[in-house]
Amino acid sequence: MPVKQLKEFLDEAGVEYMCLSHPPAFTAQQLAKHVQIAGDRVVKTVILELDGKMAMLVMPATWRVRWDRLSRVLDTDFVDLANEQAFQDRFPDCEVGAMPPFGKLFGMTVYCAEVLTEQPELAFAAGTHTESIHMKTADFLRLVQPMVINQGFTRPGAQKPAWLVKGRRRPEAAEVSALSGMAGY
Repeated sequence: MPVKQLKEFLDEAGVEYMCLSHPPAFTAQQLAKHVQIAGDRVVKTVILELDGKMAMLVMPATWRVRWDRLSRVLDTDFVDLANEQAFQDRFPDCEVGAMPPFGKLFGMTVYCAEVLTEQPELAFAAGTHTESIHMKTADFLRLVQPMVINQGFTRPGAQKPAWLVKGRRRPEAAEVSALSGMAGY
């Protein structure tokens, strides 16, 4: 979906938005830097494979996926990052890595980090690495109707468990059980 089609979709929905041109941004964090917006307001669109089906995960640019926790919250045995070649055809006019987070337009379920719903406005790639859309979060949520989740992510600056720090040993099963109750992990 090139920018023109995305704009037509947003216009038909009657939402206010702003489209910005900027230097190429190949990551959501680069987009945040180019448009001078905090990373927690820039949407990172991650394409997942869930039990053999494609889905979108949208989260703040600065956050990372915690695959073990995401698998639990989505109640699935298999969740993985989708292979770009496997989903490229679903986004025929988009540059790889610049897919807008509108799953309905591409036949995908969208899972959204709850923290994004708390932002007044969001920005995201508009199908190219050089253009982005900025819009009110309420309008985004109304159009996308994502499944909001509050686990499966790591916040920026979150402290790693001691056993993940380089040079530390991996904990035994009993220790893992105790660690899993720690907040933020």
